[in-house]
Amino acid sequence: MNIKPNSVVALTYDLYTTKDGEKVFVEQATQENPLVFLYGVGMMLPKFEQHLSGLTVGDSYDFELTAVDAYGEKDENAITELPIDMFSGTDMPQVDSVLPLQDNQGNQFRARVTGITDNAVIVDLNHPMAGQDLHFKGVILNVREATKNELAHGHAHGIDGHSGH
Repeated sequence: MNIKPNSVVALTYDLYTTKDGEKVFVEQATQENPLVFLYGVGMMLPKFEQHLSGLTVGDSYDFELTAVDAYGEKDENAITELPIDMFSGTDMPQVDSVLPLQDNQGNQFRARVTGITDNAVIVDLNHPMAGQDLHFKGVILNVREATKNELAHGHAHGIDGHSGH
């Protein structure tokens, strides 16, 4: 079966980015712990899925996504200050720590602490991989039709469709 919308894909990948002209390893999904996802429902980067379209079990892939096609360019306006009194009664966050935040609409996101002043905690709301080109290399392990349950829930239930969700 070829990868198409509403199929469940299991794959391995090695993810690299480039720093100062050098390829840097970021993370991987292995045969023992593959990435399993419902294809075509917006869970993955659109250009990532586009590169996988039509592949089948055993196919290998090797492609790059520019920052624009990955997590976007770094937005300097996404760096903001949170009032220091938001943290009264809790431990003061450390620089480089990640804070779980929620906006007024209930959307959850993460912010990386970039600095602390007397009045504020300075946070970067950009995705950690914003501004970086990504290089993916891997193999397709499994492709199958999504179950009715998976389609109803909008996500894959494991490599075999039976993770108990």
